[in-house]
Amino acid sequence: MRVERLSRDKIRFFLSLDDLMERGIEKEDMWRDIPKVHELFNDMMEQAYQELGFEIAGPVAVEVFALPAQGMVVVVTRGRTPHPSDFDELDDDDMYELEISLEESDQVVFCMNDFEDLVQAAIRLKPMLPEGSRVYAYRDRYYLVLDTDYELRTLQAAIAVLAEFGEASTTTEHILQEYGRTIWEKDAVKQITQYFAP
Repeated sequence: MRVERLSRDKIRFFLSLDDLMERGIEKEDMWRDIPKVHELFNDMMEQAYQELGFEIAGPVAVEVFALPAQGMVVVVTRGRTPHPSDFDELDDDDMYELEISLEESDQVVFCMNDFEDLVQAAIRLKPMLPEGSRVYAYRDRYYLVLDTDYELRTLQAAIAVLAEFGEASTTTEHILQEYGRTIWEKDAVKQITQYFAP
């Protein structure tokens, strides 16, 4: 489980499939009000406090993005910070209120900080994924988008390669098309290696 701060009141967790399996949680369980999901959320909040000093009390919005073959991203946004006197009226079960939304993507989107990372990833991906990929530039970063109609083993191998050069992103292709710049709209891996591989 990895956590990072996005803003003063927002953090993001990346939960791998292994993180979920260790706790006996399926993706569908994230919707359910069951003890092991509460336990996972408490562990996440403990880690956020330990690593980032991020504390929650009161309303919390939780967005869960299920990523194909790689786990999920959980974005936690803190609402109003209660006044200390509010705690007198709360018992332990009311320390925070959760509002959960779940989205599932049918694409794999990875973000790379620089063009060289994109080139190196493409070189390693070419034998696996010769076609069916797109690249966008958005907010000074590069986004490689793969459809998930490959067989699962191929997709998992591609994700493992991509994780070496970038990070899974919850930015949708629609946002990239609308606000980013299209660099390659088809067969990006093939084109990158054709022009930039030694």
